[in-house]
Amino acid sequence: MKYWKPAAPLAAVLICGCAALQNLDVNSMTGGRVSNEQFQSATKVATAVHHGVADISESEEYYIGRAVAAQILSRYEPLDDPALNLYAQKIVQAVSMASDRPSIYRGYHVQILKSSEVNAFAAPGGFIFVTTGLLKLTRSEDELACVLAHEVAHVAKKHGLKTIKTSRLTSAFALLGTEAAKNYTSSQVAQLTDVFKGTVDDVVNNLVVKGYSRDKEYEADKFGAQYARAANYDPRALTAFLHRMEAADTAGAGGMFKTHPKASKRIDELGTLSPSADYRPSPVRERRFKAAMTL
Repeated sequence: MKYWKPAAPLAAVLICGCAALQNLDVNSMTGGRVSNEQFQSATKVATAVHHGVADISESEEYYIGRAVAAQILSRYEPLDDPALNLYAQKIVQAVSMASDRPSIYRGYHVQILKSSEVNAFAAPGGFIFVTTGLLKLTRSEDELACVLAHEVAHVAKKHGLKTIKTSRLTSAFALLGTEAAKNYTSSQVAQLTDVFKGTVDDVVNNLVVKGYSRDKEYEADKFGAQYARAANYDPRALTAFLHRMEAADTAGAGGMFKTHPKASKRIDELGTLSPSADYRPSPVRERRFKAAMTL
């Protein structure tokens, strides 16, 4: 696969605690040397999570997720289609408002990836990626909403954070010790950077290479269907999409076919779904879906 290279080096993106990432604008991030100010931001993050992953705050989750997003964007090219990205963003906003975490630090962000691979990722902190290959497999806004709600569920249930190895955090705390950040040597800064890069690698490896455990995928399906229903989408659309995935599954297929449980098993785990009493098919949704899907 041909990798796309973002402007900012991963290490700088990972520990920079000052510049905001708005709408996944990685080009706004600075690269180069790690400043003392940046390193102090990293130490604040690390010391705050010393009790383990469960104690990571939303702002700390965001900075971890931003670094994960940078790695994903080093592997996949973002699609330059503002209208389609905005359309997906609006759907995510709708289903996230119906989730367990409707408001998170700096909100949810969506980026469409230019790839024929059928895939979607949800990094900690609300960074969601969907490939054009997956979009082409959807047939309605309800289906797309269910897919995006599944990714929102991964964020809401903190599945990405739960993939971080506890040993990574322990190593970071040992390096931080009791000295002030300004007294750290360049060697110690490099060690800490390596530890946090390992933390990000843990998450990326699960998102892109291995996939989440089956129980986490089933949980994301279950809650994703609930979020979609609460947002007045038809949760049965998730089953329809999974049936199409099952039909498209071929030997050697990558993406979701490799990292997710078999679609047939996911359908069985979901069981019978039903829309809310207020749900009605919407011609408006149908028209805007067709208008947005010009891939």
